[in-house]
Amino acid sequence: MFYNVVVNDWGETVETTYVPTTAGNVLLVAILAILLVGAILFAKKYAAKQNAETDAAAKKGGKLTVKQLVFCAMSLALGTLLSEIKIIDFPWGGSATLLSMLVICLPGYLFGLGAGLMTGVAYGVLQLLVDPYVILPLQLVTDYLLAFGALGLSGLFASSRNGLIKGYLVGIFGRYVFVVLSGCLFFAAYAWEGWPLLGYSLAYNGIYIFTEAAITLVVLAVPAVRRGIGSIKKMALS
Repeated sequence: MFYNVVVNDWGETVETTYVPTTAGNVLLVAILAILLVGAILFAKKYAAKQNAETDAAAKKGGKLTVKQLVFCAMSLALGTLLSEIKIIDFPWGGSATLLSMLVICLPGYLFGLGAGLMTGVAYGVLQLLVDPYVILPLQLVTDYLLAFGALGLSGLFASSRNGLIKGYLVGIFGRYVFVVLSGCLFFAAYAWEGWPLLGYSLAYNGIYIFTEAAITLVVLAVPAVRRGIGSIKKMALS
């Protein structure tokens, strides 16, 4: 009902993939909307906590919702756009993109762990709508919901010094753990000849994730970029 099963015959291997039907896409949109609402509620709670020292800020609590919606929705949209600018693109899934993981880590840095996790999972759902590659239902959970959701771990350092860099590193490492697990569980048939399965998954997924991470860290090393993101955070919480 929600997915069509497609059998691809590549000659030496036969691959089964799952493609969303119209009903499946509608369900994904509904889930995306629910997750976005959840992210906004967490963001609102975090912003109110940060601003609790002033009565004026407390009174603005209800008015912050639209601003938080805009920030979370823009992160999803920009992250999806940047994910299409691929520096490395592997045929069996995985790509190094132009800062898309950084953008998806931003809601966690701006609004804390709850909003970050919700936005990360929402991004995974959005990727299922835009560019799905699903060979097993459980792989969908690991590669899309858990791996992208882990980017929201950036929220662990929302209030820390150098929290953006710390949060980004933890977020991408969380994603790395889940995609390595997925590689071991679901993509053993694609392991490079002579490589142990774990070594293959560590190397394959490490190439694109840490390539993007290296580029991102170079960008974040620019003082103007850090100041700009700091200004965005003040704007998001004010």
